[in-house]
Amino acid sequence: MTPQSDEDEVWRQIVASFNDTAERDPADQPWPDSENLPAEPARRVVREPEEALPRADDDAAELAKPTEPAEPAELTDGGQPDADEGHYVPPAPPPLPKADTATKIGWAALFGGPAFLGTTVLLGWEPEGWVLFAAAAAFIGGFVALVVRMGDGPPNDSGWDDGAVV
Repeated sequence: MTPQSDEDEVWRQIVASFNDTAERDPADQPWPDSENLPAEPARRVVREPEEALPRADDDAAELAKPTEPAEPAELTDGGQPDADEGHYVPPAPPPLPKADTATKIGWAALFGGPAFLGTTVLLGWEPEGWVLFAAAAAFIGGFVALVVRMGDGPPNDSGWDDGAVV
């Protein structure tokens, strides 16, 4: 038999069994015992430390035993004791940078023009032509002012090294 005829036979078997359903018994599937989950989740019991035992040179000759059994700690929904031990607490974020007056006016114009137009539509007002022009001009002017103020150079505190230049 040639390798080509073997491939043809395998291909015919694949095509013939294309519409067959796979009927397998789940017990036949290999499943490691380490992957099986216990029927009931294990509970972790945290006990209070035992009372200090007296030393041999103390007056008491017998050992002190706790009179009450230790109670388990309260468990949270996940079955773990309520403790924040080991959780990452991120540091406080740095304060936002201070904006100068021109930037504040630019943002106010950028959002104020469309906000005014939206308010007039919702309230059913019919503003005059110059008011509509002023709102549109405020939007465009605020956008242009913010873009121009961005600048295209490196920040002032970058020093002499601008990084890799190709």
